[in-house]
Amino acid sequence: MHPNPTGKADFPYWLVAVIAIGLYLFWQVFTDDTYSKVLNTLRKGIWVTVYVTLIAYAMACLLGLVLALAALSRSIILRQIARFYIEIMRGVPIIVLLLYVAFVLAPGLVMAWNWAADLVGLDPIRTRDFSLLWRAIIALTLAYASFLAEVFRAGLQSVDIGQIEAAEALGLNRWQRFRHIVFPQALRTILPPLGNDFVAMLKDSSLVSVLGVTDVTQLGKVTAAGNFRYFETYNVVALVYLTMTISLSIALRRFEKRMRHRS
Repeated sequence: MHPNPTGKADFPYWLVAVIAIGLYLFWQVFTDDTYSKVLNTLRKGIWVTVYVTLIAYAMACLLGLVLALAALSRSIILRQIARFYIEIMRGVPIIVLLLYVAFVLAPGLVMAWNWAADLVGLDPIRTRDFSLLWRAIIALTLAYASFLAEVFRAGLQSVDIGQIEAAEALGLNRWQRFRHIVFPQALRTILPPLGNDFVAMLKDSSLVSVLGVTDVTQLGKVTAAGNFRYFETYNVVALVYLTMTISLSIALRRFEKRMRHRS
């Protein structure tokens, strides 16, 4: 419950409404054959959505942290490279980046591989061997790394410089200062936005359907095109995404509260 301007806590009526709608849709799923068939069709897509989100987010976190460290580096070259990447990626819509990676970058990488393979005597590969699933994962990774880089950068800069100087005076090297002093304190600051970006990526993963990846959205489109029951089909699609995002949001809030209590 969140405080309102009067200082009192609001009762979460919105959550009651969401639960009521969700229970109604779940009841429809278990009692209506059309809803049940749609959900059975979407089950495979749920695992694809979760897989794409987890892999892309993990890779985006790693790349985002590297970019944040580069942006805070003493080297002007690294700082400018990081800023160039972040500004370019943040300025391109994710759906455009998906199409660019799938139909421009991926074929270019295949051509580069085949050129290098020809020099060393390896077998060439075809563009079709580069799966659309991994093209989508790479595109989401590149896009979200730019957003996560700013989150990591803000968190790292929030650490008191005095503590870093004290650790340096004690003889800790740069890696030890980062591991034991800087990152643990920055993590408390960046956890909420990291959680928000994870939920956002879960929703944005629906964009991979434009590449034909069989996620929840793509299977929903195929199912609706086959049975012409658009109302029931997209009700189930919406229910699946709402169940995942709301459950994840509640779990992240509880985790954040535990972290605050420990600190």
